[in-house]
Amino acid sequence: MFGPFEKPRAVNPIIAPSTTATVRSALTDSMVAWEAYATFNPAALVRNGRVHLLYRAEDATGATMIGGHTSRIGLAESSDGLHFTRRTAPVMQPERDAQARYEWPGGTEDPRLVETEDGRYIMTYTQWNGDVPRLAVASSPDLLTWTKHGPAFARVRDGKFLRTESKSGAILVRVVGDRLVAAKVNGKFWMYYNVPHVQIATSDDLINWTPLEDADGTALKVLSPRAGYFDSWLVEAGPPAILTDRGIVLLYNAGNLGVNGDPSMPARIYTGGQALYDARNPIKLLDRTDVPFIRPTEDYEKTGQYIEGTTFVEAMIPFRGRWFLYYGTADSRVGVAVWTPAAKR
Repeated sequence: MFGPFEKPRAVNPIIAPSTTATVRSALTDSMVAWEAYATFNPAALVRNGRVHLLYRAEDATGATMIGGHTSRIGLAESSDGLHFTRRTAPVMQPERDAQARYEWPGGTEDPRLVETEDGRYIMTYTQWNGDVPRLAVASSPDLLTWTKHGPAFARVRDGKFLRTESKSGAILVRVVGDRLVAAKVNGKFWMYYNVPHVQIATSDDLINWTPLEDADGTALKVLSPRAGYFDSWLVEAGPPAILTDRGIVLLYNAGNLGVNGDPSMPARIYTGGQALYDARNPIKLLDRTDVPFIRPTEDYEKTGQYIEGTTFVEAMIPFRGRWFLYYGTADSRVGVAVWTPAAKR
């Protein structure tokens, strides 16, 4: 397991909504305060010795319900992984482009980041049009300019999965210093994805993905909810999965049921678990945690859009000898937790 993680009180939450930054909405051709309502669910990586954080930001337009606002993706930078400076404009947003039918009016949500061997960046994110959430892929040379490649499964089986809900793409990576580099197993790239079950897909190019299917032709489930546990309601892929010398570690988000769940926790609370898969066979589950490794304990994790409480993990990076876990809190802010591994003997 990774951890234990500590939440530094002096800096949390590290990113909160702000009304100062504005951008022109391509949908309405008007200026909006693009991060005024919520800032949460981040991605992260290290570039040029600094932590770069991509985060989902919602403006205050739309319906007063979760998923009722337009989301954009902002960028913040830090020299210590704790104190961040934001850019005033989003680096990705819904535009009047080829992806508009998938991204209006809900926008671009919940990024996750990996690096390629040659230094490119791959983002998985959710396209939300108010009808079907779709897992999508974008690429960038610098984290500032992004090319949208569209839904991850668009070309599979004549569009079989294009009308199926999908989100939360956690690509398998290996650790190279402070970099998280997309890793191949058995000649393929792998990605854990989706909710309420975690499913799995492969790719040759990190852009076009093919879900593995079971004997019935449905997407193969590699992690499912468990009655009586903290993950009894749902499981959802978290940060990029990490290839270690003991197997593949997948951090995942977990929802608790009010009935047949963990009675020690509230219903619908979101916590975090960890699962271990065979390094040579990414669909083979070896073990999983029976209790959360992170859960809502602080006020900022239980106040906001989602009052039941969330510690929604989406990014975990090595940086200067420590591991930094970045997560969304109550669908409203960004938090950080830190683990300093003991020195090897």
